[in-house]
Amino acid sequence: MKVWQIVFVIIFLVGCTETYTPKPRGFFRIDFPEKSYTSIADKYPYKFEVPDYSSIEKDYRNPNQSNWINIVVPNNKVEIHISYYDLKNQGKSSRESLIEFMEETRKLAYKHSIKADAIDEQIFMNPGQKVYGTIYKIQGNAASPMQFFLTDSTKHFLRGAFYIREVPDIDSLRPVINFIEPDIIRLIETTSWN
Repeated sequence: MKVWQIVFVIIFLVGCTETYTPKPRGFFRIDFPEKSYTSIADKYPYKFEVPDYSSIEKDYRNPNQSNWINIVVPNNKVEIHISYYDLKNQGKSSRESLIEFMEETRKLAYKHSIKADAIDEQIFMNPGQKVYGTIYKIQGNAASPMQFFLTDSTKHFLRGAFYIREVPDIDSLRPVINFIEPDIIRLIETTSWN
């Protein structure tokens, strides 16, 4: 019995000399393409520039809305939903429709406040193209990191929402958000009405 105890102690001491260091947790490397832009087709009542690595698809969730589109970046699982309303064809005055759509956009952005750390509002004005609006930057583990609306205050109202089709984990999605946000800002800055 004593021999087995000595053998066990020797094996225990020899086995404990090697130190184990766990590998740090890592994330997949994300490769991003070069940035270049193209203006969308003239068939919509609005025009703006989109990245060349994206595609424009009709919004299949709303087939009756011919001017609603999704800008899709499949490599990053990104969708930017664009919805458009003609303020004069809503059965109300343009002013009433404008106020209603602006409030609806604000409510949709602030629905994310449950998961968001903060929501920053930024006013956008381009008087030369008669484009005015508000950009909502939603920080934290929210489903949509950015939303916006643009209008000329009399006829056109365009709403946009940026979604990443992944579980919201801000640490792993931050590179994609940082890559796509300038594209959305470019879309906003190049918007004009047809």
